[in-house]
Amino acid sequence: MKKLRGWLITVAVLGTLAGAAFGVWRFVTVQAAESLPTARVRKGEFLVTVRCRGELKARRTVQIIAPLNVPELRIVWLAPAGSALKTGEPVVRFDPSSAKQQLQEKEAVLKQADAALVQAEAEGRLLLEQDRQEQADATHQVERAKIEVSKAEIVSRLQGEESRVDLGLAEQKLSVQRAKLQFNSASSDARISTLRRQKQKAEDEVELTRRRLDRMEVKAPIDGMVNFLQNFSQGWLNAKPFKVGDQVWPGSVLAEIPDLATLEIEGKIEEIDRGQMTVDQDVLVRVDALPESTFPAKIIQLSPLTEMGWEWPPSRSFRGFAKLAKNDTRLRPGMNGRMDVVLKKLPTALSVPAKSLFTANGKPVVYVPRRGGYEAVEVTVEASNPDEIAIKGLKEGEQVALVQPERRPS
Repeated sequence: MKKLRGWLITVAVLGTLAGAAFGVWRFVTVQAAESLPTARVRKGEFLVTVRCRGELKARRTVQIIAPLNVPELRIVWLAPAGSALKTGEPVVRFDPSSAKQQLQEKEAVLKQADAALVQAEAEGRLLLEQDRQEQADATHQVERAKIEVSKAEIVSRLQGEESRVDLGLAEQKLSVQRAKLQFNSASSDARISTLRRQKQKAEDEVELTRRRLDRMEVKAPIDGMVNFLQNFSQGWLNAKPFKVGDQVWPGSVLAEIPDLATLEIEGKIEEIDRGQMTVDQDVLVRVDALPESTFPAKIIQLSPLTEMGWEWPPSRSFRGFAKLAKNDTRLRPGMNGRMDVVLKKLPTALSVPAKSLFTANGKPVVYVPRRGGYEAVEVTVEASNPDEIAIKGLKEGEQVALVQPERRPS
């Protein structure tokens, strides 16, 4: 009985230990299965793509330029930087006080010139009438002298000679009066012409000053987002965007308004990928600032030669330009993102995430959760892109591990 009891105790202890060992193994296996991230095998359209980084740019940009031939330009108001503007809305306003003062001075000069012209024309008309009257009197004297000369046959010879002398003097006086009339008329016309030119000059200056005053407000020529440029008047090291209070030179480029309707992405293409790309290929654009959105586009231009980049160490790459299919108010020039160029489409394919594919014994495998663990299943790779792999060897809906079981964190 004692031996039997001992054997029973031993069997019970061994059974308890075996059960505990099985429980620990099962717990570790289930815990491992639960701790590894997995993804489902997806069936549907698969896109073979090439990925490259890029930056949004506007193909058409309109510059905001300070008005020409306008002195003393000082900024008193600016539209908020980065704000969306409609055509005709103000972008920059300059201080109009100096132009208003100049306009008042020019208008005073114009009034003075106009008054001088009116006075000269009145004096000219008065002088002309006076000269004409004197000429008429001289003509009358000549006619009277001619009558006296005609009496020479019936009067004495001495009186006849006197009458002829008086006729000659009257004719000379008439000639002098005619010359005086022509001289005074020409002189008056010259003076009036000079005053008219002065008045016209004053009117032109007033009109110019009014135009300057009208150009103290620069408006947006197109719809878009305003981007103020750097002001280098204080040197390159102290350059800052234009702000209220800055004195600017006439003709200075103050800001740019990119045309958002011409927004496109410029990407850097590696030499190994350039040969696979052609114009009109579909592109999927994803912007870093809007990771949840995808923007369709098409390649419109590919550079024939490589270009040197500004980064360090320097590199050379091709440039590709893709035009966005639709405008989106959230997009802005300068945003970074990526462009996935679609090389080929597989209508129906099984795909898994790219990071779920591993190599075992030199062959591609995925790890499928089976029997409380993970089993390596050999698959055939049909195509790939940076995010997914098109495979054969699994069924739709099966789970695959995203991490190798042997390399899971402890």
